[in-house]
Amino acid sequence: MSVHRIMGLETEFGICREDRESSSLTATPMPNSSTVIHARGHAENHKAPGREPSGMNNPIVWSTQLVQAYAQAGSASGRAGAIPWDYRSEDPLCDARGYRLDRASAHPSQLTDDPIASAPDTEGVICRMPRPTPAQQALIRPANAVLTNGARFYVDHAHPEYSAPEVASAREAVLWDRAGEVIARHAMKCAEEQGHHLVVYKNNTDSKGAAYGCHENYLMERHADFTDVIRYLTAFFVTRPILCGTGRVGLGQRSEYAGFQISQRADFVENDVGLETTFNRPIINTRDEPHAHARWRRLHVIGGDANQFDISNLLKVGTTSLVISLIESGEIPLEWDSILLNDPVRATWEISHDPQLRREVDMFDGRSQSAIAIQQIYLDAAREHVERHGMNDEETAQVLQIWQEVLDDLRTDMMRAARRVEWIAKYQVLESLRQRLGGSWDHDKLRACDLQWHDLRPERSIVARLEAAGQVERIVSTSEVDHAVRYAPSSTRAYLRGGLIRRFAKQVQCAGWDSVTVDDGTDLLRVAMADPAAYCADRLGCVLEEGALADILAAVREQR
Repeated sequence: MSVHRIMGLETEFGICREDRESSSLTATPMPNSSTVIHARGHAENHKAPGREPSGMNNPIVWSTQLVQAYAQAGSASGRAGAIPWDYRSEDPLCDARGYRLDRASAHPSQLTDDPIASAPDTEGVICRMPRPTPAQQALIRPANAVLTNGARFYVDHAHPEYSAPEVASAREAVLWDRAGEVIARHAMKCAEEQGHHLVVYKNNTDSKGAAYGCHENYLMERHADFTDVIRYLTAFFVTRPILCGTGRVGLGQRSEYAGFQISQRADFVENDVGLETTFNRPIINTRDEPHAHARWRRLHVIGGDANQFDISNLLKVGTTSLVISLIESGEIPLEWDSILLNDPVRATWEISHDPQLRREVDMFDGRSQSAIAIQQIYLDAAREHVERHGMNDEETAQVLQIWQEVLDDLRTDMMRAARRVEWIAKYQVLESLRQRLGGSWDHDKLRACDLQWHDLRPERSIVARLEAAGQVERIVSTSEVDHAVRYAPSSTRAYLRGGLIRRFAKQVQCAGWDSVTVDDGTDLLRVAMADPAAYCADRLGCVLEEGALADILAAVREQR
């Protein structure tokens, strides 16, 4: 049991266009045209009768401009244009509760697969694939770029999304997530050079009813009973924002009420358990799509905030990995049955709406408990389990120590945690501004400052200013982040995916989480990679850096 497992983060960014003439930002789409996005990256705005084209005011177009600009000129793009995504292994309708949602009953946003072409169920096999026909090449696709660091940068619905490569530890997850911020900044510069004045925000809501996710993915043993996952992770996820929330001005999905809350995502939680991700959002998501061998399950977590603070991010993924590990072990402590919530959705809202951390939520057994007390029960169980089994490696010990230190600060003087916990740092800044403005949370300057917190432009970023003043604790260095922008983690199959794109981008036809298809000059060859821990640096050695494509494919065959 430790913080070491295959995991990864996905971040949907907020986006708007900057109007240089009026010095304003345009963030509301005008639905007076339809936008067609072609596979190799150009957008056509089809003018509606009697109206001007609205492409300049369409977030799908903005997102496409951003991704395509980076695909053409970004430092991690491979400089070969947008590399298509391989949808053949996507399986979004399989539910961990033991059934498959009927395709006709699914919401369109859930259909992220290719229903016609399914992937071969093989491992380490290099299969010849038919070349796409002209008709297939002409099919409309969203903009997509698979990067040299193994990540995916693409348009998801109406947002640019950075899906970080799969990594093997909590610290690596923090590092490659930070790399995504740098890539987003570079993408803005690339778009600027093409005449597109775009602004990207690492946030989760526009506070006008729209929400977009920062999803987490954890590979866990399938033998663990999913009923236990639901039963024992629910209270953990409901209370976890006190460690890793990002903070938000406004209460309610549309900020109907004035106030400050801990989490950007809490008000958009509407269900205990479910398969959905864009509506009726659950605390426990049941999508069973591991992108790996059948022995694994991917726990898809959709309720977390997008963090810029390293410690918040580390606690988010590190504590979750520890709790998952205890569930996998089957050694579930009796104390966990005392923290089952009476109404988890309501408790999510109540905890987020209480930045003073005084609220106690109703438990199933009739008692009430605070979020701090519930988190302490999870921490005590994790620490005892680690010590009993001798799994206290350096990174695991670091997460356990910081977890305890932060809970102690939250009990006594939460402002002591401001350098570590993002929502507290934001609350500190905004509370000071609120007092200067007269004491009400219902003020446009507070809302503007809240948005500016998430602005990734270095000259506008409040987080960057705090970091320069020594007010943000970092666990990864700038040089490490710069390296992670261009290079994939050496600990997972992302090493092969990213390395092939870095060295042979023009020959990579498409890629997915568990496959890469390359053109060797004669055939299209699809490399299946169902083992996320394989095809790493330790197994492939130096051939990926020095060998010809044929040598690399030969080394892959030897991994079987």
